[in-house]
Amino acid sequence: MATLNGKTDNEKLADLGTRFYKAQGIWFLNAFWNDFAQKEANNIWDFVHRHETIDPKKAEGNELDELQAHRFLEQINSTMTVSELREYIRSVGVEKVRYIPLSHYLLARYKASLKKLVNAKQADNQDEIDKAQRLLDEAQAALQKAQKAAKESADAEAALKAALADLHAQEKEFNDTTDRLKKKSEEGSVVQQNKAKNELAQHLASDPLPLRRSKLNTEAATKKAEKARAAAEAALQEAEKKFAEADAYLKDVSSRSGSAQGSLWWIDRELQEAKKYMPQKKGGVAKANSVLPEQLKE
Repeated sequence: MATLNGKTDNEKLADLGTRFYKAQGIWFLNAFWNDFAQKEANNIWDFVHRHETIDPKKAEGNELDELQAHRFLEQINSTMTVSELREYIRSVGVEKVRYIPLSHYLLARYKASLKKLVNAKQADNQDEIDKAQRLLDEAQAALQKAQKAAKESADAEAALKAALADLHAQEKEFNDTTDRLKKKSEEGSVVQQNKAKNELAQHLASDPLPLRRSKLNTEAATKKAEKARAAAEAALQEAEKKFAEADAYLKDVSSRSGSAQGSLWWIDRELQEAKKYMPQKKGGVAKANSVLPEQLKE
């Protein structure tokens, strides 16, 4: 079971503040899930990703400086100032508040119990968490494979379209020459007609290199496009299967008791986010516009 390093609650809080934003958010959700965090889960998800966007370290960051914290508070329309945030953090026993970890902000925003936060059980159902994470990872990997296959299929279709266009151009040039020689073979003197007929016969018996090459290119492009199309469909079906497996397991395990409901919620949310990149007819969901949740407007 996950625990924080430190002998005192403040030492444990300091340890929590060194962890990545995502880990801090999940820890907070697990600690207060049955109190209020379940209703605030989407907001905490938003806070984590806003921190990751503002922080130059992105997902590997853990704390914001004063200017970055000010930007964050402005983004969520918070009436709390950075000074007020610092004062609250000091009031719970944190002496040095140079940088502000996400967990510190969450403590201040929700006036949550420091003792409960740092001593909360995190995963007495760790095996279920690990399996859910594995299924999510497999679904995301399958999605990436499907996206790559789809791009390869699109590229192959574009190449086929270009090959067909070239073939049609070569065929038109050949046919135009045929029509021109046919017309000449029916006009002018007998000598001129015979000359044109001879040219026409040679033309019809010929196998022009550009046209021959274009036919070969089109044949190869057709086979490649068909193969890529089949591979893309197979990859998409596999991704659909993996998403369905992860979905079913998360629904099942989330209905059971356990101390890591926040962890399970987070994994499910990541799964739902990934679904936005799947076709809706294959289990995907529509991409909603990114707007500030109403709850954030303090």
